[in-house]
Amino acid sequence: MIIRVFTRFIFLALCVVVDATSFGQSIGVFDGNSDVGAVLHKGTAKYNAGADRYELTGSGGNIWFTHDEFQFAWKKMKGDFILQARGALLGPGTEPHRKFGWMIRTSLDSTSAMVCAALHGNGLASLQYRKRTKTNVEQDTFSITAPDVIELERRGKQFIMSLAHFGETYTTQQVSEVDLGDEVYVGLFVCAHNKDLTEIASFDNVRIVVPPKPNYVPYRDYLGSHIEIMDVTMGHREIIYTSPVSLQAPNWMPDNKSLIYNSNGLIYRFDLHKRTPTVLNTDTVKRNNNDHVLSFDGKMLGLSSSDGRYNSIVYTVSAAGGIPKRITPVGPSYLHGWSPDKKFLVYTAERGEGNYDIYKIPSVGGDEIRLTNAAGLDDGPEYSPDGKYIYFNSVRSGTMQIWRMNSDGTNQVQITSDEFNNWFPHVSPDGKWIVFLTFLKDVNPSDHPFYKHVYLRMMPVGYGHPKVIAYVFGGQGSINTPSWSPDNKRIAFVSNTQINE
Repeated sequence: MIIRVFTRFIFLALCVVVDATSFGQSIGVFDGNSDVGAVLHKGTAKYNAGADRYELTGSGGNIWFTHDEFQFAWKKMKGDFILQARGALLGPGTEPHRKFGWMIRTSLDSTSAMVCAALHGNGLASLQYRKRTKTNVEQDTFSITAPDVIELERRGKQFIMSLAHFGETYTTQQVSEVDLGDEVYVGLFVCAHNKDLTEIASFDNVRIVVPPKPNYVPYRDYLGSHIEIMDVTMGHREIIYTSPVSLQAPNWMPDNKSLIYNSNGLIYRFDLHKRTPTVLNTDTVKRNNNDHVLSFDGKMLGLSSSDGRYNSIVYTVSAAGGIPKRITPVGPSYLHGWSPDKKFLVYTAERGEGNYDIYKIPSVGGDEIRLTNAAGLDDGPEYSPDGKYIYFNSVRSGTMQIWRMNSDGTNQVQITSDEFNNWFPHVSPDGKWIVFLTFLKDVNPSDHPFYKHVYLRMMPVGYGHPKVIAYVFGGQGSINTPSWSPDNKRIAFVSNTQINE
């Protein structure tokens, strides 16, 4: 609805590997690479395009005191940004304080002012910074040891470092009043902590995010989009399509050949083999939002679209396109699920009482059946593949949490309970897992805005401890609708960043 076992990396021989040092060219998302300081052994930076992974080999005595020595894969950037990656040092190593991570510097001079998110060989994690050129490095250490997920964000003169073991939520520290100037060097680094040695660090899920400007107006101003697919067990992510406009809510077709998503009111089919989108014909229904759902057999598509009078009306149309049929008599109605037998649609709606509740309706049209009647917002209803249950999110306990009820609305039971706000439960095709979107505590429980730090989390169906499977900049439109692959191994979602046309 609109209101509102990390493993060591294996590099496949058949994948293309780019060595920026050898070829003097950009490396993945970075402009180039350099040895900073008087290193004894020349470093390298390689990008494995097939696996979307980076490998840095570097020497250097240290990143400490008044000067630094390390290998750096970098790009120049201005303004605010968010740096995300998952990484590890390869091999046992000999120096406990060999280190790797993200670095932001005023220049490539060894004495430059800088801020870095440093992970050490002995498990130490620290936010290191040199506030002015040629001054000593200062350091704030973390209680978490040996994390592999690393994020470093700049907000003006404030720098925020967030760390996690893959699967867990972030631990965060920050430093303020560090003035590096507007244009900086941003990138990944590795330092051997011994001038006679070299070390290797490997990184995946590397994302450089440019957030909205401070004067951004929600639902008027939009960022660009990446459609991503990811392995839900290993957490490896792949960007399969990028656009400078807002793309939202990918559905995965049961035949595993395409995705369905919305953008600027239209519905698009995305060919997974050709990696190209085409507009799906929805006739005059061209104000579609991100609440669109495929039937379990993939033959029908349910739409939520404005009719010019109400905020949203539910329609159905052939998944191949055609003339949509109006289903809900009034709005606002935001669709979220089909019953497995295609007899019912389930959606959230407000009917003049100020509350949003869960309803179902025959998929051919007819009388609405109200399933919930609680104070506040109930949203995101979705059938289990066996048709016995409907999963949904509700704010009735104070924060937004995941709930389950029988398909007739009885036996409503809360199945998550934590300090976060959890939205849009999506059950895997085999009925064993739930993936959902998690907003942090800085978001109102009844809201699910665009362009926030969010988690995608997964848990066993019923009850269990949620595991983070993706650390994402996104929110509204990222995963509003069912997006599991038919083999239960992957999901599709949208992440966001400013993208220049």
